[in-house]
Amino acid sequence: MSPSRILFLTFFLCCFYNKISAQAISVNSTAIPADLIQNVLINSSCIDTESVSASGNPTPNQQSYGSFTGGANFPFSSGIVLSTSPSKKAEGPYIQQESKGTQVPGWNGDTDLNQALGINSSTQATFLEFDFTALTNSISFNYIFASNEYQLNFPCIYSDGFAFLIKEAGSTENYKNLAVLPNTTTAVSATTVHPKIDNMNGAGGEPLIGCAAVNENYFNGYNTTSSPINYAGQTVVMNAYTDVIPNKKYHLKLVIADDATRQYNSAVFIEAGSFVTKINFGEDRTVANNNPICFGENYVLDTNISSPAYTFKWFKKDASNNYVEISGATSSSYPVQTTGMYKVEANLTGSTCISIGEITIEFAPEIQSTNTSLLQCDDDADGFTIFDLTKVANIVKNNNPQITNQGYYETLADAQAKTNPISNPQRYTNKAQNQIVFARIENAFGCSAIPQITLNVSSAVIPNQTPIAKCDEDETQDGLYQFDLATEVTPQVLTGLPPGLIVNYFLTASDAVTETNQLPNIFKNTTPNSQTIYARAANGSNCYDITPIELIVHTFDPPNFEDVTQYLCKGDEITLDVATGFSSYTWSNGSTTNSTQVNTAGDYSVTVTDVNGCKKTKLFKVILSEPATITGADVKDFSGIDNSVKILYTGVGNYEFSLDGNTFQDDPTFTQISPGIYNAIARDKNGCGPSNVFQIYVLDYPRFFTPNGDGYNDLWAIKNIDQMPDYTISIFDRYGKLLKQMNQNGSGWNGIFNGREMPSDDYWFTLLFVNGKNVKGHFSLKR
Repeated sequence: MSPSRILFLTFFLCCFYNKISAQAISVNSTAIPADLIQNVLINSSCIDTESVSASGNPTPNQQSYGSFTGGANFPFSSGIVLSTSPSKKAEGPYIQQESKGTQVPGWNGDTDLNQALGINSSTQATFLEFDFTALTNSISFNYIFASNEYQLNFPCIYSDGFAFLIKEAGSTENYKNLAVLPNTTTAVSATTVHPKIDNMNGAGGEPLIGCAAVNENYFNGYNTTSSPINYAGQTVVMNAYTDVIPNKKYHLKLVIADDATRQYNSAVFIEAGSFVTKINFGEDRTVANNNPICFGENYVLDTNISSPAYTFKWFKKDASNNYVEISGATSSSYPVQTTGMYKVEANLTGSTCISIGEITIEFAPEIQSTNTSLLQCDDDADGFTIFDLTKVANIVKNNNPQITNQGYYETLADAQAKTNPISNPQRYTNKAQNQIVFARIENAFGCSAIPQITLNVSSAVIPNQTPIAKCDEDETQDGLYQFDLATEVTPQVLTGLPPGLIVNYFLTASDAVTETNQLPNIFKNTTPNSQTIYARAANGSNCYDITPIELIVHTFDPPNFEDVTQYLCKGDEITLDVATGFSSYTWSNGSTTNSTQVNTAGDYSVTVTDVNGCKKTKLFKVILSEPATITGADVKDFSGIDNSVKILYTGVGNYEFSLDGNTFQDDPTFTQISPGIYNAIARDKNGCGPSNVFQIYVLDYPRFFTPNGDGYNDLWAIKNIDQMPDYTISIFDRYGKLLKQMNQNGSGWNGIFNGREMPSDDYWFTLLFVNGKNVKGHFSLKR
C-alpha cells in the first residue's frame, strides 16, 4: 500500500473514531463528592446542603461515581453517574462482549439498600449521601437506570438494586425509597421494568425460560454499538419526588449495588440541575383527574410557608396562555374562585431563592336540585304515617342520571357531614307535622347538594264505598270470583274524586300505606263469599286517601239442575219444567214461566235468576222417537244350528226386538233359530209403541228318517214348506238316479221306489223354489 493511501486511511479512522466518541458520554471519575452534589446535582439557592460523603470501588483510580457530559443521543446533557463498576466504563458505545463485570475483592454491599429493597446480599455498592434543607415543601430530580442485565433472560431472574433513600436527618426512622414506579412503592429494577422475554437458548445451547412483560411502558429499549452509554438497556427518564417540610433538615442517600453474582454491572444517571424544590399544591384539580373543585366551595391554595420570611406573587393564565399577576394577592395563600391555571412565586427575603408552585383548577358545574314534598295517607288518622322517601329520588335531582342519591337525613348538618343517614328511607315515620327531611345528592366528583323534602299527611277523604257484589259464575260454586279491579271496582272509587288519580289495591291498610304487596289487577278473592281489600288513590308520589272495599261473591247452585235428555214421540207434545220460586225464567223458545210445551225435537235451555241476580242455566235435549215398521227379514235356514234371522225395519226410535212377543233383545239379529213360524215385533224403548207384526218362516230338512211303519218318522218331508212359494224337491240315490219328485201337493217320501223299499243308505235332494232359490243336501234312510 502506498504511503499516501496509509495516510488517508489513518485520517479517516481518526475522524470516524472522533465521530463515534462524540456520540458517547464522557465521564469524569475524579470529581469530588461535594462538587457532584453542590455544583452538578443542585442548582438552586432554595436548597442548603452539608455533610456530603461518598463511597464506592476501593481500587485506586477506579472511582465508581463521577460526573458525565456529552452524549448527543442521551436524554441528559450532564449529570452524576453511580455504578457497580468503575464509572469510566459507563462511557459508550455498548460492547456486548465486555458486558460481563469483574469482581472486586473488599467491595461490599450496603445495609441501608438491603433493608430498603428487602434483600440481604447486595455487593459492590456505590453511594453519595448528604444532608439538605429545603425552603419549600417538595423536592424532585430526574434519573435513568441502565444495566447490562438487560440481555438474555436475566431480567426474569435477577437484578442489581438501587435506591434514593430519604429520612429526617439524625432520626432512627426507616428510610423512604424515592426510586419507585409512579404512584407505587415498587422499586425500579431490571426485574420490575422490562419487555416480554421469549424462551431462548444460552451460549452453550442450554434452554433459558422467558417471562411476560413487566411495566414495559417504562423501558426505553435495548442499546447497540451506537449507544452513548455502555449498558445493554435502560429505562425512560424517571422522576424521584417527595414532600418535605420547609426548613427541616433531611438526609438523602443515593445508592446502587450489584447483586450477589457480581457479574453484570448497572448504573444510575441523575440529571444535572434537576434536584429542585417546589411548592407542591398536589395534583391538578380538574375534571380529567376526577377531582375538580365543587361549585360554591371555598378553596384556598396554601404554600404552607411562613409569610414574614417570604414575599409572594400570585398569577393566573389569561386567554393567551400567559401568566398575569393577580392584583392584591400577596399573602401565603390565595382563595380560588374561578377555573384557571394558577402560579405562585415565593421569594425568600434577602436571597435569590424563588420557589414556584403551579396548579390547574376547574370547578364542577352546579348540581341542579329541587325542593319537593311528599303527601302520604294516614291509615289511623293520628297524623303520623310511613313515608317512602325514595319516591322523590329523581325529583330532587331533576331526573339527572349523572347525579346519584346519597341518602336522606333528619338534619341539614347530618346531610352536609354525610353522617347519621335515615336507615330505612323506604319506611320512614314522620316525627312531626309538616316535617322537613334532607336528601343528599352527589355528582361523579363527590360534590353535593342538599334539597329539602316536606312530609305532609293527606286530609282528603274518599267517600265510603258500597260493596262490589258479583256472582260465582264458574262450575264450582265456592264463593271465589276473579275480579277485574280496573273495570269492576276503580270506576266506583273514582266517582266524584279529582281527575288524574291512580288507584291501586292492597290486602291490608298497612300495605296500602307503604305500597307493599300490591294486588294484581286480575284478583281472585282468597276468602270465600266476602273479603275486604283497600284501595289507595294517589297522584304520582302523593297519596290522596285509602278506603276499604268489600268484595262479595254470591253463590247460586239450585238442586236438580243437571242437563237432561227427554224423548218426544212423533206427533205428541211434552212439558219441560224446573222448580218454582226463582226470580225469573228465560227459556230458549221465549217462555218466561217455570215450564214450557214443546212438540219439536231439539236443544232447549232455561236460565233462572235468584234474588241476587245470579243466573243458572239448565239444558234439555229433546229427541224425537216413533214406533218401528218391520219391512222384512233376512232368513238363513236349512243350516241346522246355524239358522239365523235378521229383522229389517225403519224408524227413528230406540228399539228392541222379539220373535215371539215375549223375549226382547237390542240386536235385530237372532241366531241358532230352530225351524218354525215366528211373529217378529219391535218396540220403542222410549215408550212410543210397538211395530207391526211380521211372520217369518225358518225351514230345515230332516237329517234322517225310519220308514219302518211304526208311525214315527216314516216319511222324509220338510216341515212347513207348504207355506212357501212353489217349489220342486228331487231325491237321488248315491249314483244320481232320480227316485222321487214332490211339490206343494206332496206329503213326503216313504223310502219306496217303483214299489221296492230302498235300502238303508245316504240319499241326496235338490230343493228349487220358483224364485230361483236352490237348496241341496243329503239325509240318511235307516231301517
